[in-house]
Amino acid sequence: MPRWRCTCAYDGTDFFGWQSQKGGHTVQDFLEKRLAQIFQKPVRVHGSGRTDSGVHARAQVFHFEADWPHPVAHLQRALRSGLPRGISVTTVRKAKDDFHARYSARGKRYRYKVYLGYPDPFDSRWCWSLGDRPVDIDKMRAAAKKLLGKHDFSGFSGQYEEKENPVKDLRRLDIIKRGKRVDFVIEASGFLYKMARGLVGALVAVGLGKLTSADLERVLKTKKRTQEITTAPAIGLVLEKVFFQ
Repeated sequence: MPRWRCTCAYDGTDFFGWQSQKGGHTVQDFLEKRLAQIFQKPVRVHGSGRTDSGVHARAQVFHFEADWPHPVAHLQRALRSGLPRGISVTTVRKAKDDFHARYSARGKRYRYKVYLGYPDPFDSRWCWSLGDRPVDIDKMRAAAKKLLGKHDFSGFSGQYEEKENPVKDLRRLDIIKRGKRVDFVIEASGFLYKMARGLVGALVAVGLGKLTSADLERVLKTKKRTQEITTAPAIGLVLEKVFFQ
């Protein structure tokens, strides 16, 4: 049966994350519901990874298997037409039989948006507002350099039952300031549960003077999550790209 590789974008504000759950109202639930309508049978969707409730995506990758005798463009149109506002299927193409959205991935890039001040309503749904608190960008950048490379990032992740190799290669951690907006661009071979938001939360704490670079190095060394490391809110996180060979 043909395998289809797709990319979708979504505003995660009104969804309960990516992964299907009993109560429904996840991105995966809506995609599978629409595919079932198109093919008149259940169709299982496999995503490149799970985004939490409130987290957004510009390029979440997923695949499924189904027979489709019509042009590919018609399949994309059919998918788009039946999805709720906030979810858009941006690409659809045939994939190799051994392609897997999760297991074929070789890395991901996230972007986290912070606002220095109080954003207007057109930005407030997609960034973490720090209000009037002064933030030292240079200290955050210096601390970010200490985190690059291959490390056990358990100390920056949340608790999760699934067993996963905690060693990840953090290839990029840029902090880009444009006016009152600060973007954290985070690229790694993979991410532990809430790892991206844990890194941002820790770096913002450095910028606010609550932690130091030495504190973050200690967390890397001990591999222990403590109350010092806070998880940044989901509102500012966007899955920007998934890398494949």
